[in-house]
Amino acid sequence: MELIFLGTGSGVPSKERNVSSLALTLLQEQNSIWLFDCGEATQHQILRTSIKPRKINKIFISHLHGDHLFGLPGLLSSRSFQGGDDLLTIYGPKGIKEYVETSLQLSGTHLTYSLEFVELSEGKLFEDEAFKVYCKKLHHGIPSYGFRIEEKDKLGELLVEKLKEKGISPGPIYQQIKNQETTVLPNGESVARVDFLGPDKKGRVISILGDTRYTENNSEFVSGSDVLVHEATFNHESEQLAEQYFHSTTTQAASLAKHSSVRKLVLTHISSRYQKKHYHDLIHEAKAIFPVTELAHDFFVMDISN
Repeated sequence: MELIFLGTGSGVPSKERNVSSLALTLLQEQNSIWLFDCGEATQHQILRTSIKPRKINKIFISHLHGDHLFGLPGLLSSRSFQGGDDLLTIYGPKGIKEYVETSLQLSGTHLTYSLEFVELSEGKLFEDEAFKVYCKKLHHGIPSYGFRIEEKDKLGELLVEKLKEKGISPGPIYQQIKNQETTVLPNGESVARVDFLGPDKKGRVISILGDTRYTENNSEFVSGSDVLVHEATFNHESEQLAEQYFHSTTTQAASLAKHSSVRKLVLTHISSRYQKKHYHDLIHEAKAIFPVTELAHDFFVMDISN
């Protein structure tokens, strides 16, 4: 599981940062990729990575500001030319379906795959065999949402030595014991899986917040995350600007991380007013409050291990 930051700027693209887009690769877990926001030129950014558009089967749009979705029609069209034929589900605020369908219709674009649209509302978005995904409405100028991805706990490691002590030799029977609650051995004896497994492997939790003013109301939603991705459009001294434009500062993001018991914070959605010479100060402001902080840049890759 990896996070690949395709665009880490806000508002307009700059020479150093493209506008918002973030990929969560689940190739080992589900052989798929989930995309969070799709700002202008996201498909160009993808060309500089190992991401295959046909593997993208879910796209989450946090809100309908242009810097978070102007790249969507182009990416959807290109996916057809790049072997994509599986269903793609787009999650977004009310209006996302109209935006996509109008863009495709007026441009005469015909997709080789089906689209499904899910309008966002607070609570559980969906659950499958491996993940639960929740969303929460944030505090922004238009409806904007954050996402919490919870990986379900996995079965613990098979206690091989314990099996051997019981006289069960290695072989296909080991996999059967792990896959089934009860297994009947060749000698007719039944063994329970629970007796030969170590502790469950705890699932990972990732929280990704779209554009938002700072509010402590988000703390419970992101609590205990292994990684919190949070916008930091402005530096600390520009707190009034952040309030005015419904955004957050570096120190506000760090404060939320500190009070929410997250393991790691990643700052993104950086205003184009800040150049490379400012990055040290931006990260220093956040680390003074929450030391385990990263300042994302375009093509920054974060491995999320257990």
